[in-house]
Amino acid sequence: MRLLHTSDWHLGRAFHRVDLLGAQAEFIGHLVTTVRERAVDAVVVSGDVYDRAVPPLAAVELFDTALHRLAGLGVPTVMISGNHDSARRLGVGAGLIDRAGIHLRTEPSAAGTPVVLRDAHGDVAFYGVPYLEPALVKDEFAVDKAGHEAVLGAALDRVRADLATRARGTRSVVLAHAFVTGGQASDSERDITVGGVAAVPAGIFDGVDYVALGHLHGCQTITERVRYSGSPLAYSFSEADHRKSMWLIDLDADGTVAAERVDCPVPRPLARLRGTLDDLLADPALTRHEDAWVEATLTDPVRPADPLARLAQRFPHTLSLVFAPERAPDDPRVSYARRLAGRSDQEIAQDFVAHVRGAGPDAHETAVLREAFDAVRADHAVREVAR
Repeated sequence: MRLLHTSDWHLGRAFHRVDLLGAQAEFIGHLVTTVRERAVDAVVVSGDVYDRAVPPLAAVELFDTALHRLAGLGVPTVMISGNHDSARRLGVGAGLIDRAGIHLRTEPSAAGTPVVLRDAHGDVAFYGVPYLEPALVKDEFAVDKAGHEAVLGAALDRVRADLATRARGTRSVVLAHAFVTGGQASDSERDITVGGVAAVPAGIFDGVDYVALGHLHGCQTITERVRYSGSPLAYSFSEADHRKSMWLIDLDADGTVAAERVDCPVPRPLARLRGTLDDLLADPALTRHEDAWVEATLTDPVRPADPLARLAQRFPHTLSLVFAPERAPDDPRVSYARRLAGRSDQEIAQDFVAHVRGAGPDAHETAVLREAFDAVRADHAVREVAR
């Protein structure tokens, strides 16, 4: 059976205020063409279909168009909700849409109930495990501790229990939206850390023939059977070096996996440039970036006059301008934002305690801070679901 694995469409998202809906529509067209021309038997979409719980109307219309075009091919599609989606909203009409061969799996309770497709070698069971917010699903999975590994592990136990009841030789595919250990994150994914831990081990998926992951925006191979497709478009300048693609997966009769990357259309390349303003304007090596979306980091010791307007004369698609004069990290003139770059909310809070008290928090206080941040995240998730 030939599968096309994609995820993290984030329909409705902009890139530094640039509307990407046209580029997203072009990707949908490319997806449909790939399904038709490469004889794909099933499409799997591993979450974050939308960029937010209540997407703009134009994004909903594009999603509707995508469903109609996929259904028109007569090729089954299995789709789960991600941490950016409202599972309840995305799942509206799932029972009816199911009849058209579009299988939306947004209910955590249905993780162990597969979509079963058949090829010449027998059945392939597709298990949709939507994003599991630990605080919201711990009771459903009867786990004592609300953590990613606990709830996802319980969901996979249900998958393996169901698979054990099926005919010998039944192959299995799991769609999951999670941060798996070994994956490389970018700046455009929403933090899902709970209890100081965001990642789950790849071994949690043992016993499954192929795991189609979503959440991380870079195309990655965790193991030969566990892969991220990544997002079809770049959503932050941290993805400037990404090769955006989908996985074309051939699942043989014995469950052996063969994988091929299928590149996605690139609306405009990204470039991250760094140097003084005069150097960026004069360097002939930067000519190739003149048509790119540009993030420019200026290292001039004194902020130059009209830097954005001057940059735009050579790089008309400059979207982000950062002023970062070359200074030692302990220089008092280093900006607050730069000092905080790459630090988590937990680390910033602990640093604040150390600053005002003269000593950092002890183990108990650190746990209290972590619980407070987890409670805020859980409350935000509840509010998103309720919208």
